[in-house]
Amino acid sequence: MIFESHAHYDDEKFNEDREELLSSMKENGIEYIINVGASLETTRNTVELIKKYPFIYGAAGVHPSDTAELNEENFAWLKEQCNHAKIVAVGEIGLDYYWDEPDREIQKKWFRRQLEMAKETNLPIIIHSREAAKDTLDIMKEMECSKMSGVVHCFSYSKEIAREILDMGFYLGIGGVVTFQNAKAIKEVVAYAPLEKILLETDCPYLAPTPHRGKRNSSLYLPLIAEEIAKIKEIEYDEVIRVTNKNAKKLFCIE
Repeated sequence: MIFESHAHYDDEKFNEDREELLSSMKENGIEYIINVGASLETTRNTVELIKKYPFIYGAAGVHPSDTAELNEENFAWLKEQCNHAKIVAVGEIGLDYYWDEPDREIQKKWFRRQLEMAKETNLPIIIHSREAAKDTLDIMKEMECSKMSGVVHCFSYSKEIAREILDMGFYLGIGGVVTFQNAKAIKEVVAYAPLEKILLETDCPYLAPTPHRGKRNSSLYLPLIAEEIAKIKEIEYDEVIRVTNKNAKKLFCIE
């Protein structure tokens, strides 16, 4: 069975067929899904989803692009959500320098605060990092993330950056981008990283794998990602499924 380590099923792109789609997961070999918060609203939505579906677990957190909405009052609410039995991670948190807003200092402040929150609630972290490798690594070192556990999701950096992340004991989230023909760097990372440190993810509804690139993504496309990893690493598809499932259960303390 496949473990989907990063999805956004509360997204409006699933409004028309969410129930039908999620109800089909088990028969399509999807055992568990982590639905990941990216704002206060999506964390709230995630809590509703995990109450409704036994196989969905959640992460509570605010994506760097939404950190301007945080203040002490709503941050206290966010921390409260971490006490829910089925909230199994803090995320997605981190830095995103692709856009100019919010200000980088605001992003850094709330990245640090959410890392502290994860330490205080004893939860693993799901890190989002885009065009911000150095600052992400610097803050992870400063905050002693090597004493924590987590994943850098939708990993998009070089093999050298991957080595530093792996040296801290973190996992790498590998999604649909690995199937893109021009994704040379991420294919090199997958070849290099131990399978025991890789998680399967879609980041759906975004980043659908080839041949569905540009369309709405879903966990049903995870086999395409696993097949590509198996091909790159020259191992059996079933081995990719088995080991990545075990990795995710270990990280998120499920079963």
